[in-house]
Amino acid sequence: MTAIKETHFSFPKQSNYYKGKVRDVYTINDQYLAMVVTDRISAFDVVLPEAIPFKGQVLNQIAAKFLASTKDIVPNWVLDVPDEMVTIGRICEPFKVEMVIRGYLAGHAWREYSAGRRSVCGVSLPDGLKENDLLPEPIITPTTKASVGHDEDISKEDILAKGIVSLVDYTQLENYTQALFKRGTEMAAARGLILVDTKYEFGKVGEVIYLIDEIHTPDSSRYFYAEGYEERQDADEPQKQLSKEFVRKWLIENGFQGKDGQTVPIMDKERVDSISDRYIELYEQITGDKFVKNERVDVLNRIENNVVNGINSLLSHS
Repeated sequence: MTAIKETHFSFPKQSNYYKGKVRDVYTINDQYLAMVVTDRISAFDVVLPEAIPFKGQVLNQIAAKFLASTKDIVPNWVLDVPDEMVTIGRICEPFKVEMVIRGYLAGHAWREYSAGRRSVCGVSLPDGLKENDLLPEPIITPTTKASVGHDEDISKEDILAKGIVSLVDYTQLENYTQALFKRGTEMAAARGLILVDTKYEFGKVGEVIYLIDEIHTPDSSRYFYAEGYEERQDADEPQKQLSKEFVRKWLIENGFQGKDGQTVPIMDKERVDSISDRYIELYEQITGDKFVKNERVDVLNRIENNVVNGINSLLSHS
């Protein structure tokens, strides 16, 4: 199986190119973004050496499904999905915060809590909680959106005090975040899953706020299986989950948390394949659809042709 680790296209009217942790983003005519979701995988804000076959297809197709199913809540940036690994959309001015929302005490929030802290991003948490417990109500724990390096926790108060987002806009971002999380929770429950936590990114065109990037994918979200959740909690057992957390835990066990001086452990083929299988499992579980693996022959040519056709269609109607 061939994983797509990077792309170097030259599209019609291309005016810029940006390589993110996972996505290769092409600016077209200063009007549109063509976002190629590669098979790169990152953890602790570091891109790992090995790419994961079909991961990009999984992320792009899940995001496309959830963006389409939430556009009644908030408009989003998507204009076309010309390829299984590509989304084309409008250029927005992104807010410099990511809206993280948590319904359960897991992941980063649990690591903070277990270290004795009872406040995450200015949000107070009660004593006596265990890892993966349901929180009294979902909490929003924003992070700064770093161009390079690590995103950092930040409180609502600091966001407003530093003028990163205006009060009017931040209030709207909170409302959208809560509504999207509620919809995502309902859709997950219908598939036998618990949406534990997730993040949303937003941007503006003029005065209109748009939902941007991906949503409810295993890269941006954590899911538990609903069946057996309470029994596992009562028995102090780990939850059965579908998310990227299992990758983070493997890295931690092998001495890597993205800190200076640490070396990224190398994944063997068996682990790479197992991660690929986990991504496909989540796709099928959360969407209810059978995952159809795209052809891994001439993938780059297929992507290029599909994107060129999509761009030409948009430009001819603009």
